[in-house]
Amino acid sequence: MTDPFKEAEATRKVLTAPEDAEGRIDAWLAATLAGDFSRSRIKALIEEGAAIVNGAVMTEPKRKVHPGDVIEFTMPAPRDPEPKGENIPLDVLYEDDDVIVLVKPAGLVVHPAVGNWTGTLVNALIYHCGESLSGIGGVRRPGIVHRLDKETSGVMVVAKNDLAHRHLSDQFADHGRTGPLERAYQAVVWGRPRQLRGTIDAPLGRGADRTKRAVKREDADDAREAITHYEVVERYGEIEDGTSLASLVECHLETGRTHQIRVHMAHIGHPLIGDPEYGAAFKTKANRLPDEARKVVNGFRRQALHAFLLQFEHPSSGETMHFEAPPPADMERLLVALRSMEEAADP
Repeated sequence: MTDPFKEAEATRKVLTAPEDAEGRIDAWLAATLAGDFSRSRIKALIEEGAAIVNGAVMTEPKRKVHPGDVIEFTMPAPRDPEPKGENIPLDVLYEDDDVIVLVKPAGLVVHPAVGNWTGTLVNALIYHCGESLSGIGGVRRPGIVHRLDKETSGVMVVAKNDLAHRHLSDQFADHGRTGPLERAYQAVVWGRPRQLRGTIDAPLGRGADRTKRAVKREDADDAREAITHYEVVERYGEIEDGTSLASLVECHLETGRTHQIRVHMAHIGHPLIGDPEYGAAFKTKANRLPDEARKVVNGFRRQALHAFLLQFEHPSSGETMHFEAPPPADMERLLVALRSMEEAADP
């Protein structure tokens, strides 16, 4: 058999199963080598011939481990990633051997894809983290467990190894229902929701334009549960009918669907200022603003959305990690301009 690891700087570990050893060998190795590789990765390596049991190559992950088995397991060095590292500045809030927490600026794509093969957050992380990336699925790359739209700014956490990636992925899949995970956003929207605090429970799926999302009936084939909790924290430009020209809304995600906040706020009639996809029909509302505020709003070229809070359980220590970041300069200018309307209206 050809050795698939001969060109890599592999690590060979010799293990002897103790008297209480039981279960599948892939599960036993995953538990014994906790933190080195995920069970799915170990299973794949066994199938490639990485395990020798009692002197014979064994390629069956289902094989039971028995007390006294001598198991030689070859762990290949992580392969270099296909994306190349690029020296792109990062605003790092926290970093250790397991995770890196940073503030993503608006305009930065998270992951390489068609039209954006370079200049992404992943390229920046590969350069910044270097050898501290121990490999996600056997590849030396950062583990993206959640994303922000290109034009959305805010706090993100990224895994630096398989164990952290698996742990964080489980937390995000659970949406914080049984753990400390919390994600909160600041959104500047047109108008003011009638209810100052509420929950939008509206399934999302693909729209007519497949790059966009839309609210769907629950029985639609591609409908996926989507729940956003919101609270109006500031109102700008009070109108005689008791509504407002614009509002600052704090949104907490119970689920994390693509474009969720943008679609949900548009669904209840209050799209985000600057949103070219879900708020374009509201652009003329800027004409109702005072001159200075109108100039700033018309010059705001992205959705006014900032992920200001992220909380999660650290994958190794179990500690609850809490991070907040103020809105970036462009969004702060927008807020200052809208707040100035209230100051001008004061007697």
